[in-house]
Amino acid sequence: MFSSRIISTFAMSLILGLGTPQANALTVYTAGPGNLSKKLALGFERKTGIKVDLFQATTGKVMARLDAEASNPHADVLISASWDTAQDLEKRGWLLDYESPNATHVPAMFKGPSYVAQGISALGIVWNTRTGKPEPKDWRDLAAPAYRNQVTTPNPALSGASLDLLLGLQERLGEQAWTLFGDLHQNGMVVLGPNAQAINPVLQGAKSAVFGAVDYVAYGAAANGESIKVIFPSSGTVIAPRPMMILKTSHAQADARAFIDYTLSQEGQQMVADAWLIPARDDIRTDRAQLKDLKLLPQDNGSNTRSRAEVLARFNTLFGEH
Repeated sequence: MFSSRIISTFAMSLILGLGTPQANALTVYTAGPGNLSKKLALGFERKTGIKVDLFQATTGKVMARLDAEASNPHADVLISASWDTAQDLEKRGWLLDYESPNATHVPAMFKGPSYVAQGISALGIVWNTRTGKPEPKDWRDLAAPAYRNQVTTPNPALSGASLDLLLGLQERLGEQAWTLFGDLHQNGMVVLGPNAQAINPVLQGAKSAVFGAVDYVAYGAAANGESIKVIFPSSGTVIAPRPMMILKTSHAQADARAFIDYTLSQEGQQMVADAWLIPARDDIRTDRAQLKDLKLLPQDNGSNTRSRAEVLARFNTLFGEH
């Protein structure tokens, strides 16, 4: 009798074991915003019963982990803060082609055969309204004497969007862009780490403005009572669509497609809007500046790697970054 119980227990464990793959969580690697990722994961689980295992970090760290796991992949879905990521992985043949039925309202520029934007951020000036400095209207205003030693900027080596801004300004202004960067350097602008490190001194009042800050972070801080304002310069700025993609190596491709569908649903896109990003869909209401409200600088598709490397090297030489 004892042995039969052992056999029954063993048989039951085998049956349960066979069902384990269906019970596994969907694994999503994502580059923030943190609260948005968690809300989407919880909303998706409520809708489908499928749990989501999140790994959240900067795009650089997410890509490093993806590369390190190449021989034993874990991720099903990847959400990046850099459009270049999707284009690179598509060229490598790592992505599964999928067009969500909910992508109908996503403009063509924000989707491809194997990736689609979750939402879009833009770069602007973030200005602390309590520092007594004149409100800037354009990038050049931050090189004025009033802003001496009062400006930060994200490191373009760590922020693809910041590098896009340098490229866009160079494309629009030519050598005058480098005159501007030189004036900013002479005026004491400091290059800090990624976006959060650049904006923190401005939130704290130690500095007055950020040159090229990611807007959604600042919008969120302002909504929480911080004395800051997001300003989109009159001469133009750049945008940073955040691509979602499914890895070909995913063992849960149906669940991964369902997650993309949910993120692009009315409910999912409202969560994106609530995180102060521009929704990927053009039929979602939001309380922030819309894409149509922005004057855009020229922006390449990330394929001109030589130009990107040259601009970054020239900027690093100017600001002493290595």
